[in-house]
Amino acid sequence: METILVERSCGLDVHPETVVACLLLPQAGPRPKRLVQTFGTFSADLRQLRQWLVEHGVTHVGMESTGIYWMPVYAELEQEPSLTLIVGNAQHIKNVPGRKTDVTDAHWQATLVRMGLIKPSFVPPQPLRELRKLLRTRRTLVQCQADERNRMLKVLEMSNVKLDSVVSDVFGVSGMAMLRELAAGQTDEKKLSELSRGRLRKKIPQLQRAMEGRLTVADRLVLRLHLSRLEQTEKQIAALDVEIEQRMEPYRDSSKRLQQIPGVGPVTAMTMVAEMGVDMTAFPTAGHLAAGAGVCPGNNQSGGKRRNASTRKGNPYLCTALVEAAQSARNLKRGYFRDKFYRLRARRGDGRAAMAIAHKIVVCAWHMLKGGVDYKDLGDAYLDRFDERRVVAQLLKRLDTLGYQVQATKRTAAPGA
Repeated sequence: METILVERSCGLDVHPETVVACLLLPQAGPRPKRLVQTFGTFSADLRQLRQWLVEHGVTHVGMESTGIYWMPVYAELEQEPSLTLIVGNAQHIKNVPGRKTDVTDAHWQATLVRMGLIKPSFVPPQPLRELRKLLRTRRTLVQCQADERNRMLKVLEMSNVKLDSVVSDVFGVSGMAMLRELAAGQTDEKKLSELSRGRLRKKIPQLQRAMEGRLTVADRLVLRLHLSRLEQTEKQIAALDVEIEQRMEPYRDSSKRLQQIPGVGPVTAMTMVAEMGVDMTAFPTAGHLAAGAGVCPGNNQSGGKRRNASTRKGNPYLCTALVEAAQSARNLKRGYFRDKFYRLRARRGDGRAAMAIAHKIVVCAWHMLKGGVDYKDLGDAYLDRFDERRVVAQLLKRLDTLGYQVQATKRTAAPGA
């Protein structure tokens, strides 16, 4: 017998141009009453869909999170407080193969909603969704900026202008001044090298030799185009930064708290806030957040044996930010994350070690935001204390191999320490 948790449910099969809605309503008899109607996807059509759901007293609406087509539907329906929206993973609510139509898909989703079998995905509130959109756009522009710089370096290298062999930052103040003059048609190596500033002026002879390339008219035109696009991208990033700073104001305390985690900088903290939110009640445990971020180990067990499994799929933007933070944490001079990273890298490799540290970072973030507490580093000697006797024995053995005779005596604590 079916366990009914929702009396009035609806399933939506969303497409670019149509939305097929199926209602399951209570009636006399073992089976619910089914109503099916197709709506368009224009704003007026979505308002009709919302009104139709309200008229029939629907309380729960389910849909698949496929592509981006569900987003305007969700944005329209969330304006009705009486509707509980459930966005489920499409892989988790697949129907039995055979007789697949839009109506059967909508009916299947309505049935799962009726029995409470769809696990809702995390959908942040509207302010965080807008902040998320801005940060994702900023990330895309930063990637475009890096691409333009690489293309410019490629043009210089093909013309045998060895500027990057002398200048550590080709796109710094001195490097950009030289690039503009090169694109404008300047060919005098002495005048170009005189554009250097600061400590780079000590390398003027090397700069003159590096400028002895052969930039053709086509090369200079391409450089001008790349410089124009690079400057335009930088202006766009600056405009986004201003807007992001304003929208981050309500989440300023959470962002500063997250920056206490080793490896987490301002941009990474803002990305974490936008992608996972600041209200951790959406994630029952830290493991749920790690799984949603895509840094949780996968499960592959059969016959009582565990096999190697890749990490679970999750939010690619949050996962990338966490892995970048892990790579930054390993470069610190000391700390728990650094020590753990190099221990794991020796056994599992660089990539898996970075993913493991990313998992630890997101777990720390969950506890810090959940309890409103600050970060406390465990220290780089934390792992050694688990098996202190074994560590001491290994160190004494290494000294003995080098020809030293050492006796280890534990230091007594000083009075009052």
